[in-house]
Amino acid sequence: MKKNTLTYYFKKNNCDKFIHEYSKIYEKYLSKKKNNQLNIFEIGVADGTSIKSWSSYFTKSKIVGIDIKKINLKKKGLFKKNIDIFCGSQTDEKFINNIVKKYEKFDIIIDDGSHFPKDVMKTFDLMFPFLKLNGLYFIEDTQTSYNHFFKGNAFDLKYSNTHMNFFKSLVDRLNFREIANPFYSRHKYDGLITEISFYNNMVVIVKGTNEIKSNLVENNSYEEKRFNTKINRKASNFRYFFKYKVLFKSYTIFLFLFNLLKKILLIRF
Repeated sequence: MKKNTLTYYFKKNNCDKFIHEYSKIYEKYLSKKKNNQLNIFEIGVADGTSIKSWSSYFTKSKIVGIDIKKINLKKKGLFKKNIDIFCGSQTDEKFINNIVKKYEKFDIIIDDGSHFPKDVMKTFDLMFPFLKLNGLYFIEDTQTSYNHFFKGNAFDLKYSNTHMNFFKSLVDRLNFREIANPFYSRHKYDGLITEISFYNNMVVIVKGTNEIKSNLVENNSYEEKRFNTKINRKASNFRYFFKYKVLFKSYTIFLFLFNLLKKILLIRF
């Protein structure tokens, strides 16, 4: 094993990120950032082995950690120049805002906190606005999403209100311009995610500007795109208007109403 790698420090500090094989994923995303001056935010300091590893690896960076329990810094060997640790809850808005006021924005955010679905989702909503563009957001131990003893749901995988379903829905934020629904309302994360990757028990999200235009849809309307394409190629034609503005639009409205009714009947919002 090579020295001075994340894997090396995780193993040296007996960090469970090595045991869970997260180190390979972190190496993939972070190895090129080692010598950068970064603001790194870790939720869930626990025994301090991971934040100690981050500190040793990112020597030019500021590592900020929080934990709901008070940490004995001396006992854990966490008195280091590039480490700041605070005691508080990851879902306490006032506490999080105080952190943000001090450090402004972060390049890397790691959620290794409670792992309860509601906490993970609320934390993402609180922290994602304070992730820099091209920043990385890591969510660990997503297996709790499938475990009812962690308030997950193993019995309704598709529609349960879990953090895995929440992160799966963010794939639509990547492709929001392709949604052929003229009644679609823009989501707060549309255009702000450039990559989302799923690994065994981990999710990685890259924040960035995503305004790539669709080649099939215009203003979330397929019929609008087809109509405009046709009349741009040829003179205005009533046949195209009737086909796309009347027939296609009517079919779209029918499907919209049908799916809306289905949602109401099945209580799926």
